[in-house]
Amino acid sequence: MAVPKRKMSRANTRARRSQWKATETPLVATRVDGQTVSIPRRLVKAAQRGLVSVEG
Repeated sequence: MAVPKRKMSRANTRARRSQWKATETPLVATRVDGQTVSIPRRLVKAAQRGLVSVEG
């Protein structure tokens, strides 16, 4: 594990943290029970099997 040799200043720490941005989950259009719904790709199989309820 990397260990810093010197203490990082508060300004540098905050500047580094401010660059982080969350990304939006990409949605996929899928047919579930005759309806076309947009859901995340990782939930497609579960929605088609009826394990997850989806609102159209």
